[in-house]
Amino acid sequence: MNAALTFNVKPESETFIEPLSPLRNSSQVNTQQKTIDTFAEWDTWETINAVKDALSLYHSVALIEADENAFDKLRELKPDIVFNVAEGFYGLSREAQIPAILEMLNIPYTGSDPLTLSICLDKGRTKEILSYNKIPTPSFITVNDINEIKNIALRFPLIIKPNAEGSSKGIFSSSFVNNIEELTREAERILNEYHQSALIEEFLPGREFTVAMIGNGNETEVLPIVEILYQDFPENFIPIYSYEAKWILDSKENPLDVFSCPASIDKNLEDQIKETCLRTFSVLRCRDWSRIDIRLDAEGIPNVIEVNPLPGILPDPLDNSCFPKAARTAGMSYSEMLNKVLFSAAKRYNII
Repeated sequence: MNAALTFNVKPESETFIEPLSPLRNSSQVNTQQKTIDTFAEWDTWETINAVKDALSLYHSVALIEADENAFDKLRELKPDIVFNVAEGFYGLSREAQIPAILEMLNIPYTGSDPLTLSICLDKGRTKEILSYNKIPTPSFITVNDINEIKNIALRFPLIIKPNAEGSSKGIFSSSFVNNIEELTREAERILNEYHQSALIEEFLPGREFTVAMIGNGNETEVLPIVEILYQDFPENFIPIYSYEAKWILDSKENPLDVFSCPASIDKNLEDQIKETCLRTFSVLRCRDWSRIDIRLDAEGIPNVIEVNPLPGILPDPLDNSCFPKAARTAGMSYSEMLNKVLFSAAKRYNII
Protein backbone atom coordinates (compact mmCIF):
# COMPACT_ATOMS: atom_id res chain seq x y z
CA MET A 1 0.00 0.00 0.00
CA ASN A 2 0.94 3.64 -0.34
CA ALA A 3 1.06 4.77 3.27
CA ALA A 4 1.83 8.02 5.06
CA LEU A 5 3.19 8.56 8.55
CA THR A 6 1.81 11.62 10.35
CA PHE A 7 3.85 12.82 13.32
CA ASN A 8 5.08 15.68 15.50
CA VAL A 9 8.83 15.88 16.09
CA LYS A 10 10.57 17.21 19.18
CA PRO A 11 12.81 20.25 18.67
CA GLU A 12 16.39 19.18 18.02
CA SER A 13 17.60 20.83 21.20
CA GLU A 14 15.88 21.31 24.55
CA THR A 15 17.38 23.53 27.21
CA PHE A 16 17.32 22.96 30.95
CA ILE A 17 15.86 26.15 32.35
CA GLU A 18 12.87 25.36 34.54
CA PRO A 19 13.28 24.23 38.17
CA LEU A 20 11.79 20.88 39.06
CA SER A 21 9.02 20.65 41.56
CA PRO A 22 10.85 19.66 44.77
CA LEU A 23 11.74 16.09 45.54
CA ARG A 24 10.40 15.86 49.06
CA ASN A 25 13.12 15.43 51.74
CA SER A 26 15.82 15.67 49.09
CA SER A 27 19.05 17.61 49.12
CA GLN A 28 18.36 18.34 45.44
CA VAL A 29 15.56 20.79 46.24
CA ASN A 30 16.01 24.10 44.35
CA THR A 31 19.06 22.77 42.49
CA GLN A 32 17.83 20.09 40.08
CA GLN A 33 16.66 21.24 36.67
CA LYS A 34 14.19 19.76 34.24
CA THR A 35 13.80 19.78 30.51
CA ILE A 36 10.90 21.94 29.36
CA ASP A 37 7.99 19.49 29.13
CA THR A 38 6.10 21.31 26.38
CA PHE A 39 7.14 18.74 23.77
CA ALA A 40 7.27 15.66 26.02
CA GLU A 41 4.48 13.96 24.06
CA TRP A 42 6.18 14.43 20.67
CA ASP A 43 8.54 11.93 19.08
CA THR A 44 12.23 12.16 18.26
CA TRP A 45 13.59 11.61 14.77
CA GLU A 46 14.95 8.31 16.05
CA THR A 47 11.41 7.09 16.71
CA ILE A 48 9.90 8.60 13.56
CA ASN A 49 12.56 7.03 11.33
CA ALA A 50 12.21 3.69 13.11
CA VAL A 51 8.45 3.68 12.49
CA LYS A 52 9.00 4.62 8.83
CA ASP A 53 11.59 1.87 8.40
CA ALA A 54 9.27 -0.70 9.98
CA LEU A 55 6.34 0.19 7.74
CA SER A 56 8.60 0.41 4.69
CA LEU A 57 9.28 -3.32 4.92
CA TYR A 58 5.90 -3.88 3.26
CA HIS A 59 4.64 -0.49 2.08
CA SER A 60 5.71 2.73 0.40
CA VAL A 61 5.82 5.34 3.17
CA ALA A 62 5.73 9.16 2.98
CA LEU A 63 6.43 11.41 5.97
CA ILE A 64 3.94 14.19 6.71
CA GLU A 65 4.53 16.46 9.69
CA ALA A 66 1.36 17.37 11.58
CA ASP A 67 1.63 21.12 11.08
CA GLU A 68 -0.45 23.76 9.26
CA ASN A 69 0.52 22.27 5.89
CA ALA A 70 -0.65 18.74 6.67
CA PHE A 71 -4.12 19.14 5.14
CA ASP A 72 -2.83 20.19 1.72
CA LYS A 73 -0.11 17.52 1.73
CA LEU A 74 -2.56 14.76 2.62
CA ARG A 75 -5.10 15.97 0.06
CA GLU A 76 -2.43 15.98 -2.64
CA LEU A 77 -0.85 12.66 -1.69
CA LYS A 78 -4.12 10.81 -0.97
CA PRO A 79 -2.41 7.73 0.55
CA ASP A 80 -4.18 4.39 0.87
CA ILE A 81 -3.79 4.58 4.65
CA VAL A 82 -2.10 6.78 7.27
CA PHE A 83 -0.18 5.53 10.28
CA ASN A 84 -0.88 8.31 12.76
CA VAL A 85 1.29 9.08 15.79
CA ALA A 86 0.70 12.86 15.79
CA GLU A 87 0.02 14.29 19.25
CA GLY A 88 -0.84 17.81 18.06
CA PHE A 89 -0.04 21.04 19.81
CA TYR A 90 -3.02 23.31 20.49
CA GLY A 91 -6.09 22.68 22.60
CA LEU A 92 -7.98 19.76 24.07
CA SER A 93 -8.67 18.46 20.56
CA ARG A 94 -4.99 18.36 19.57
CA GLU A 95 -4.70 14.57 19.33
CA ALA A 96 -7.89 14.48 17.25
CA GLN A 97 -6.95 17.09 14.67
CA ILE A 98 -5.10 14.88 12.16
CA PRO A 99 -7.75 12.11 12.38
CA ALA A 100 -10.46 14.75 11.80
CA ILE A 101 -8.61 15.98 8.69
CA LEU A 102 -8.26 12.41 7.48
CA GLU A 103 -11.96 11.78 7.94
CA MET A 104 -12.76 14.96 6.01
CA LEU A 105 -10.53 13.71 3.18
CA ASN A 106 -11.93 10.16 3.47
CA ILE A 107 -8.48 8.68 4.05
CA PRO A 108 -8.19 5.55 6.26
CA TYR A 109 -5.91 5.82 9.29
CA THR A 110 -4.69 3.86 12.29
CA GLY A 111 -5.98 4.38 15.78
CA SER A 112 -8.99 5.82 17.49
CA ASP A 113 -11.36 8.37 16.02
CA PRO A 114 -11.44 12.09 16.95
CA LEU A 115 -14.09 11.64 19.64
CA THR A 116 -12.22 8.90 21.51
CA LEU A 117 -8.90 10.75 21.23
CA SER A 118 -10.45 13.94 22.65
CA ILE A 119 -12.21 12.11 25.47
CA CYS A 120 -9.13 10.14 26.49
CA LEU A 121 -7.00 13.29 26.60
CA ASP A 122 -9.58 14.78 29.00
CA LYS A 123 -8.88 12.61 32.04
CA GLY A 124 -11.94 13.83 33.93
CA ARG A 125 -14.32 13.01 31.07
CA THR A 126 -12.66 9.60 30.70
CA LYS A 127 -13.20 8.83 34.37
CA GLU A 128 -16.83 9.97 34.20
CA ILE A 129 -17.48 7.45 31.40
CA LEU A 130 -15.64 4.72 33.26
CA SER A 131 -17.56 5.44 36.45
CA TYR A 132 -20.90 5.40 34.60
CA ASN A 133 -20.00 1.98 33.20
CA LYS A 134 -18.93 0.74 36.65
CA ILE A 135 -15.30 0.29 35.65
CA PRO A 136 -13.18 0.98 38.77
CA THR A 137 -11.23 4.24 38.76
CA PRO A 138 -9.98 6.34 41.71
CA SER A 139 -12.44 8.82 43.24
CA PHE A 140 -11.77 12.26 41.77
CA ILE A 141 -12.82 15.81 41.05
CA THR A 142 -11.69 18.36 38.48
CA VAL A 143 -11.23 21.99 39.47
CA ASN A 144 -10.99 25.17 37.41
CA ASP A 145 -10.59 27.59 40.31
CA ILE A 146 -8.50 27.39 43.46
CA ASN A 147 -11.58 28.08 45.62
CA GLU A 148 -13.15 24.82 44.50
CA ILE A 149 -10.79 22.74 46.66
CA LYS A 150 -11.69 24.33 50.02
CA ASN A 151 -14.30 21.74 50.92
CA ILE A 152 -12.83 18.77 49.10
CA ALA A 153 -14.39 15.46 50.16
CA LEU A 154 -11.64 13.16 48.90
CA ARG A 155 -9.37 11.28 51.29
CA PHE A 156 -5.69 12.21 51.52
CA PRO A 157 -3.15 11.37 50.22
CA LEU A 158 -4.12 12.66 46.80
CA ILE A 159 -2.56 12.93 43.36
CA ILE A 160 -3.07 16.14 41.41
CA LYS A 161 -2.19 16.56 37.73
CA PRO A 162 -3.15 18.59 34.66
CA ASN A 163 -6.44 17.28 33.32
CA ALA A 164 -5.39 17.12 29.67
CA GLU A 165 -1.72 16.20 29.30
CA GLY A 166 0.19 13.03 28.48
CA SER A 167 3.71 11.64 28.94
CA SER A 168 3.64 12.60 32.65
CA LYS A 169 3.59 16.31 31.80
CA GLY A 170 2.92 18.35 34.92
CA ILE A 171 3.26 15.35 37.25
CA PHE A 172 6.13 15.65 39.74
CA SER A 173 6.95 14.23 43.14
CA SER A 174 5.19 17.24 44.61
CA SER A 175 1.98 16.12 42.84
CA PHE A 176 1.56 13.61 45.70
CA VAL A 177 -0.09 15.72 48.41
CA ASN A 178 -0.90 14.95 52.05
CA ASN A 179 -2.86 18.01 53.16
CA ILE A 180 -4.84 20.99 51.95
CA GLU A 181 -1.82 23.31 51.96
CA GLU A 182 0.16 21.08 49.60
CA LEU A 183 -2.93 20.57 47.45
CA THR A 184 -3.52 24.32 47.18
CA ARG A 185 0.09 24.94 46.17
CA GLU A 186 0.01 22.30 43.44
CA ALA A 187 -3.41 23.37 42.18
CA GLU A 188 -2.14 26.93 41.77
CA ARG A 189 0.88 25.63 39.86
CA ILE A 190 -1.23 23.63 37.42
CA LEU A 191 -3.88 26.31 36.89
CA ASN A 192 -1.24 28.99 36.33
CA GLU A 193 1.35 27.05 34.31
CA TYR A 194 -0.83 24.75 32.22
CA HIS A 195 -3.91 26.97 31.87
CA GLN A 196 -6.35 24.09 32.23
CA SER A 197 -8.35 22.19 34.81
CA ALA A 198 -6.58 20.19 37.49
CA LEU A 199 -7.57 16.58 38.11
CA ILE A 200 -7.46 15.54 41.76
CA GLU A 201 -7.85 11.87 42.65
CA GLU A 202 -7.33 9.62 45.62
CA PHE A 203 -3.95 7.88 45.66
CA LEU A 204 -4.21 4.11 45.39
CA PRO A 205 -1.62 2.23 47.49
CA GLY A 206 -1.40 -0.97 45.44
CA ARG A 207 0.82 -2.28 42.65
CA GLU A 208 0.90 -0.49 39.29
CA PHE A 209 0.66 -2.00 35.82
CA THR A 210 0.34 -0.92 32.22
CA VAL A 211 -1.34 -2.98 29.54
CA ALA A 212 -0.73 -2.81 25.78
CA MET A 213 -3.48 -3.89 23.39
CA ILE A 214 -3.67 -4.43 19.62
CA GLY A 215 -6.70 -5.18 17.48
CA ASN A 216 -10.44 -4.64 17.37
CA GLY A 217 -13.55 -6.34 18.68
CA ASN A 218 -13.20 -9.99 19.54
CA GLU A 219 -9.74 -10.01 17.94
CA THR A 220 -8.30 -7.48 20.42
CA GLU A 221 -5.09 -8.96 21.82
CA VAL A 222 -3.88 -8.10 25.30
CA LEU A 223 -0.07 -8.21 25.31
CA PRO A 224 1.91 -9.40 28.34
CA ILE A 225 1.22 -7.14 31.31
CA VAL A 226 3.98 -4.77 32.42
CA GLU A 227 4.43 -3.98 36.13
CA ILE A 228 5.98 -0.67 37.17
CA LEU A 229 8.40 -1.21 40.04
CA TYR A 230 9.68 1.45 42.41
CA GLN A 231 12.32 -0.28 44.53
CA ASP A 232 15.14 1.11 42.35
CA PHE A 233 14.02 4.71 42.87
CA PRO A 234 16.03 7.07 45.11
CA GLU A 235 15.21 7.01 48.81
CA ASN A 236 12.20 9.20 49.71
CA PHE A 237 11.10 9.38 46.06
CA ILE A 238 7.32 9.19 45.80
CA PRO A 239 6.21 5.92 44.09
CA ILE A 240 4.60 7.47 41.03
CA TYR A 241 5.92 7.42 37.45
CA SER A 242 6.32 11.18 37.35
CA TYR A 243 8.00 13.46 34.83
CA GLU A 244 11.20 13.30 36.88
CA ALA A 245 11.09 9.50 36.88
CA LYS A 246 10.18 9.05 33.21
CA TRP A 247 12.45 11.62 31.58
CA ILE A 248 15.25 12.40 34.06
CA LEU A 249 15.93 9.59 36.55
CA ASP A 250 15.19 6.85 34.01
CA SER A 251 17.40 7.44 30.98
CA LYS A 252 19.04 5.26 28.33
CA GLU A 253 22.43 6.06 29.84
CA ASN A 254 21.31 5.30 33.41
CA PRO A 255 18.21 3.08 33.17
CA LEU A 256 16.18 2.28 36.26
CA ASP A 257 15.00 -1.26 36.88
CA VAL A 258 11.46 0.05 36.67
CA PHE A 259 9.54 -2.41 34.45
CA SER A 260 8.89 -6.12 34.83
CA CYS A 261 7.34 -7.94 31.87
CA PRO A 262 5.57 -10.26 32.09
CA ALA A 263 4.37 -9.06 35.48
CA SER A 264 4.79 -11.54 38.32
CA ILE A 265 1.11 -11.99 39.19
CA ASP A 266 -1.25 -14.91 39.70
CA LYS A 267 -3.78 -16.01 37.09
CA ASN A 268 -6.73 -14.50 38.95
CA LEU A 269 -5.22 -11.00 39.07
CA GLU A 270 -4.05 -11.30 35.46
CA ASP A 271 -7.59 -12.15 34.36
CA GLN A 272 -9.03 -9.25 36.37
CA ILE A 273 -6.61 -6.78 34.81
CA LYS A 274 -7.24 -8.06 31.29
CA GLU A 275 -11.01 -7.97 31.74
CA THR A 276 -10.86 -4.40 33.07
CA CYS A 277 -8.70 -3.29 30.15
CA LEU A 278 -10.84 -5.00 27.51
CA ARG A 279 -13.98 -3.41 28.95
CA THR A 280 -12.26 -0.02 29.01
CA PHE A 281 -11.05 -0.43 25.43
CA SER A 282 -14.60 -1.26 24.34
CA VAL A 283 -16.47 1.36 26.40
CA LEU A 284 -14.21 4.18 25.18
CA ARG A 285 -14.38 2.82 21.59
CA CYS A 286 -10.63 2.58 21.19
CA ARG A 287 -9.43 1.20 17.87
CA ASP A 288 -6.39 -0.76 16.65
CA TRP A 289 -4.19 -0.14 19.69
CA SER A 290 -4.01 1.47 23.08
CA ARG A 291 -2.18 1.30 26.40
CA ILE A 292 -4.12 1.36 29.66
CA ASP A 293 -2.57 2.17 33.04
CA ILE A 294 -3.84 0.24 36.07
CA ARG A 295 -3.27 0.55 39.80
CA LEU A 296 -4.62 -1.70 42.55
CA ASP A 297 -6.64 -0.17 45.37
CA ALA A 298 -6.39 -1.17 49.03
CA GLU A 299 -8.58 -4.23 48.35
CA GLY A 300 -6.43 -5.33 45.41
CA ILE A 301 -9.02 -4.37 42.77
CA PRO A 302 -7.60 -3.11 39.45
CA ASN A 303 -8.48 0.55 38.84
CA VAL A 304 -7.98 2.40 35.57
CA ILE A 305 -5.83 5.50 36.12
CA GLU A 306 -5.23 6.51 32.50
CA VAL A 307 -6.00 5.50 28.90
CA ASN A 308 -3.44 6.14 26.15
CA PRO A 309 -4.91 5.64 22.64
CA LEU A 310 -1.65 7.00 21.15
CA PRO A 311 0.93 4.99 23.14
CA GLY A 312 4.62 5.78 23.25
CA ILE A 313 6.75 3.54 21.01
CA LEU A 314 10.45 4.25 21.58
CA PRO A 315 12.35 1.80 19.34
CA ASP A 316 15.55 1.21 21.33
CA PRO A 317 15.21 -1.73 23.77
CA LEU A 318 17.50 0.21 26.13
CA ASP A 319 14.70 2.78 26.52
CA ASN A 320 11.97 1.91 28.99
CA SER A 321 9.05 2.08 26.57
CA CYS A 322 6.16 -0.09 27.71
CA PHE A 323 4.33 -0.90 24.49
CA PRO A 324 7.41 -2.20 22.61
CA LYS A 325 8.54 -4.01 25.77
CA ALA A 326 5.23 -5.87 25.98
CA ALA A 327 5.37 -6.67 22.27
CA ARG A 328 8.90 -8.06 22.54
CA THR A 329 7.79 -10.24 25.45
CA ALA A 330 4.97 -11.52 23.23
CA GLY A 331 7.56 -12.49 20.62
CA MET A 332 7.02 -9.56 18.26
CA SER A 333 9.77 -7.41 16.82
CA TYR A 334 9.33 -3.66 16.64
CA SER A 335 8.43 -3.84 12.96
CA GLU A 336 6.02 -6.73 13.50
CA MET A 337 4.28 -4.78 16.26
CA LEU A 338 3.74 -1.68 14.10
CA ASN A 339 2.67 -3.60 11.02
CA LYS A 340 0.19 -5.53 13.14
CA VAL A 341 -1.37 -2.21 14.17
CA LEU A 342 -1.48 -1.11 10.52
CA PHE A 343 -2.99 -4.47 9.53
CA SER A 344 -5.69 -4.08 12.19
CA ALA A 345 -6.67 -0.69 10.79
CA ALA A 346 -6.57 -1.88 7.17
CA LYS A 347 -8.78 -4.85 8.05
CA ARG A 348 -11.22 -2.55 9.86
CA TYR A 349 -11.51 -0.45 6.68
CA ASN A 350 -11.83 -3.60 4.51
CA ILE A 351 -8.92 -2.52 2.33
CA ILE A 352 -7.05 -5.82 2.67
